[in-house]
Amino acid sequence: MGGGRSQVNKAHKTRFASKASRHAHKIDKVRSGKPESSHRAAVKGARAARIQQSKAIRDKKRAALLKEKRSTIGSSGTPRVIVLVGLSSSSNVGSLAKDLLTFAEGCDGKLRSSTVASPTYKLRTTVLQAPYGDLTSCMELAKVADLLAFVLPANSLYSGDSSSPIDEFGSQCLSVFRAMGLPSTAVFIRDLPADNKSRQELKKAATSFLSAELPEDCKFYLADTKDDLHKFMWLFKEQHLSSPHWRNQRPYVMSEQAMRWAESPYGKVCIKPDDNTGLCTLLVSGYLRAHNLSVNQLVHVSGAGDFQLSQIDVLKDPCPLNERKSSDVMETEDNGIQIVNTFVPDCTNQEPLLVENVPDPLAGEQTWPTEEDMEEANINNKQRKLVKRKLPRGTSEYQAAWIVDDTDDEDNDSDNDNQAGSGMVIDEQGHADQGSDGSDIDAVSHFTEKFDEETVGDTEMADEENLTKEQIEAEIKKIKEANAEDEEFPDEVETPLDVPAKKRFAKYRGLKSFRTSSWDPKESLPPDYARIFAFDNFTRTQKHVLAKIAELDGGTKDCALVGSYVRLHVTNIPTDIASKLCHPSRRIPVVVSGLLQHESKMSVLHFSIKKHDSYEAPIKSKEPLIFNVGFRQFTARPLFSSDNINCNKHKMERFLHHGRFSVASVYAPICFPPLPLIVLKNRDGEQPAIAAVGSLKSVDPDRIILKKIVLTGYPQRVSKLKAIVRYMFHNPEDVKWFKPVELWTKHGCRGRIKETVGTHGAMKCIFNSSIQQHDTVCMSLFKRAYPKWPEQLYQV
Repeated sequence: MGGGRSQVNKAHKTRFASKASRHAHKIDKVRSGKPESSHRAAVKGARAARIQQSKAIRDKKRAALLKEKRSTIGSSGTPRVIVLVGLSSSSNVGSLAKDLLTFAEGCDGKLRSSTVASPTYKLRTTVLQAPYGDLTSCMELAKVADLLAFVLPANSLYSGDSSSPIDEFGSQCLSVFRAMGLPSTAVFIRDLPADNKSRQELKKAATSFLSAELPEDCKFYLADTKDDLHKFMWLFKEQHLSSPHWRNQRPYVMSEQAMRWAESPYGKVCIKPDDNTGLCTLLVSGYLRAHNLSVNQLVHVSGAGDFQLSQIDVLKDPCPLNERKSSDVMETEDNGIQIVNTFVPDCTNQEPLLVENVPDPLAGEQTWPTEEDMEEANINNKQRKLVKRKLPRGTSEYQAAWIVDDTDDEDNDSDNDNQAGSGMVIDEQGHADQGSDGSDIDAVSHFTEKFDEETVGDTEMADEENLTKEQIEAEIKKIKEANAEDEEFPDEVETPLDVPAKKRFAKYRGLKSFRTSSWDPKESLPPDYARIFAFDNFTRTQKHVLAKIAELDGGTKDCALVGSYVRLHVTNIPTDIASKLCHPSRRIPVVVSGLLQHESKMSVLHFSIKKHDSYEAPIKSKEPLIFNVGFRQFTARPLFSSDNINCNKHKMERFLHHGRFSVASVYAPICFPPLPLIVLKNRDGEQPAIAAVGSLKSVDPDRIILKKIVLTGYPQRVSKLKAIVRYMFHNPEDVKWFKPVELWTKHGCRGRIKETVGTHGAMKCIFNSSIQQHDTVCMSLFKRAYPKWPEQLYQV
């Protein structure tokens, strides 16, 4: 039922209602000013609005899906790319590729190209073969694949055969493809027996064996006979293909390759040399995919770098589904290529090729101060004089902010520590050292006097002064081996004997709290930071850049439309690099991808990274590695660090450890997430090995990475809260210099340095609880670390 006759239930029992609500029906609704059934009308209006909104969302999704289907199927869609990958050395990929192309073309003649048009299935298909054993080539082909098809020989599934269906290289490829983001996948089963029962049993065995390695929507096909190929082509035509999200954000062109036994003017990557400059123009022909491409955009040639476009030619489709005369051809070249349209960049709108920032050497120069500046400086100096600080000579006010403020009475007991320049002591209370506030408890004061009577530092260190340098080093090594392991305490370093610690660790500073202590991200930046770019708001910039790509798809001015066959004129490429891209021995196509705004500029990129299970060798920070990020492949020297969620400071890691994620920071061209990361490590005379996998996390030069070192000392004499510690430093000046830094022990005690003892760096320390003789006293120091600038970014 509907309308006014619909059932209305009573909201409450009347005995629970108020008197006003029980007499509400007697009041004239016109006189009261309330419209009739106003609440019910509001509810109906809100429900209608929700229904309308849901319908609009459905219509939008349906229209987008229909547009995508029309753009990928039929004469207006680009050829679907099938990449055949062998999971073992016994997989015969070449014969399957030839069978697919021959069957799709419908003729037994010689094939002219790897792309064929099938009028029977109304489908254009490109079939590429991934070379077995070449991991880099397989990765590059998987980046452009619409369907990633794995070839599995049936004889590897027999129980009597000792060979596995997936060998070591096949498992490596699967792990890399999963990390990159898999497109639609399929499995072709070859070399099947003749009887139908055995064929179905082998298909079930292959499905059960590979289902755990591949996505749930992976299709399994028998691919021996023409009927099998006919079934695959019919299903492949109607299949909705999925692709990684990062690939759908950027336009790209894959060069169409001519087959080795036939030459075609459409299928070449050509070079147009310039006049005696060592540069040339690279001509790449292929179908434009994913988005429209503007001639004013920058492009990236895989493995070569970022470049500008000098021209885009829209050519006549060399592989149409329906051969018919076209009247829109503008001109025909001598080699038979017909040009439909040509786009030339606009100098005012063309994006400049900026890679590094040009620093201004005078940017840090100071100008002559004005009278207002002088008055302000005098006022600040008067205010600073109100607070007395005792600092080492040459210490700035900013460095003084890092010094721990200790106001205990123990500092006032020592006569040696009150001399100027003897240590990093601060008096924030504005009184002299003799003006003690008596904040220490009586028990600690009584213990201090008792400890001073019991401990005679000079006599204890008299024997050590007679030791030689070799004997001291041997004793330190013996103690360290007995008290600590390197895996448990990886930050421990030894204080050198021949160099003062305050010089050796001059760039380090102590932190009262790693989480809450402040650290200026703009302080003492390296010269390389003058060459990079930074964003005020990276998320807002990314939204703006993606909105520009959406606007580009809506307009046609200076843009080649997606799905058209184009020839890109990539200018100012070094001739030696272009000749390698065009070499006949190259087994993979050249991929030219359009760059988003700002993606050619250098900055500091941070990747979430995890060491690959198959890689056993250690990976050290700042070691040269090959980074594969989207369509890009470049060399970087990453700096590894932890990822602290509740802190803006992150601890540097010297090695990339197994079984957990770290953050790798590199100098690299700007990229917008999401993007996958595959890290390769070069090996002498062998193919690169997979070292790590991950994804792009952020672009932020202000991320603070701190290198931590731990200086260790060992108690020589212990008495409750006090101890004499040796071997942390080797001269009294170092003890005085590092006196303000807090100490801690491996058994959980906290303390500080009280005074020096002897002439060989021993020191008297006080702790907040009783210290054990077998404990180890530690001091944590920090300095900011930066990644290393790559010597050569791209290597072809």
